[in-house]
Amino acid sequence: PTAPEAAIGGLAYHGCMHAAHTSVDGDAAPGIHVIDTGFQRPQFDAAYLIVEDGRAAFVDCGTQHSQPRMLAALAAAGLSVGNVDWLILTHVHLDHAGGAGELMAHLPNAKLVVHPRGARHMIDPSKLWAGATAVYGEEEMRRSYGALEPVPTERVVEAPDGHAVDLAGRMLRCLDTPGHAKHHNAILDEGSGCIFSGDTFGLSYREFDTAKGPFIIPTTSPVQFDPDALHASIRRLVALRPPAIYLTHFGPVAEIHRLADDLHATIDAMVELAHRHARDENRHAVLAESIARLYVERARSHGCPRTPDEIRALLAIDIELNAQGLEVWLDRSAG
Repeated sequence: PTAPEAAIGGLAYHGCMHAAHTSVDGDAAPGIHVIDTGFQRPQFDAAYLIVEDGRAAFVDCGTQHSQPRMLAALAAAGLSVGNVDWLILTHVHLDHAGGAGELMAHLPNAKLVVHPRGARHMIDPSKLWAGATAVYGEEEMRRSYGALEPVPTERVVEAPDGHAVDLAGRMLRCLDTPGHAKHHNAILDEGSGCIFSGDTFGLSYREFDTAKGPFIIPTTSPVQFDPDALHASIRRLVALRPPAIYLTHFGPVAEIHRLADDLHATIDAMVELAHRHARDENRHAVLAESIARLYVERARSHGCPRTPDEIRALLAIDIELNAQGLEVWLDRSAG
């Protein structure tokens, strides 16, 4: 089975509301606030609030269930909904953008900024909903994501490569970074030099941090994984020499060159596994097991003290979706 383009994630975690001011080495980059959206589990899914001279922009927004946290983060920063000029989406997968319509309804002055390939899905999210519901079912969709509300056409700004968003003079530049999805932008904050990478620069959960630093894996989830494009997008981000990259999953990381090397190596290893098992009778199960073993081996070599079963449990959804993404890519390549 394969999930549609926007069917990313699974069960929602409904924990307490909070906004965190976190960054690399504990010192927040100026004006950047990290928001735990509450999706799945604590410190799994992040959105961001950027504040400049009393004006604000959100980067991604989680699901409809996340919206109280987004508004609470705004209040914690001493701002009101009228201070928000922009909601910038890295891409339209539901753990990043499922709550966009709901949030925009609360932000009277904001425009939504999205890759040109994703704009139509924000204006009319019915196809996103139908595709995800075909995989998860109506009940699970309501429980995990809430509902998808449309954004009025006149409030949607299409952002091709290089598009600049002006936040009170602080320029936020959209970078077309395919590989995970064709409708993916990373966001360069020219004020700090930091990058908001969405899913292009992989997944790094804090449960796997060790004395060696963060642990990272790529995300190949359905349906637009392209390994060559993803390699190129990662190289593009690294070439900008950001002091930190802010991941959706989860939070800011430094050690950019080392993490990029790890991502490149793991992408290649996953592609090799996909080719190896391309004609297996139980391809999905065998590929998912092979990916799980790869991640356990890499996590353990990174110094992660968790047991193999604990590692598998924390990465279970990513293992499943990455196996699906590799299968879609295999089938598309074969065709």
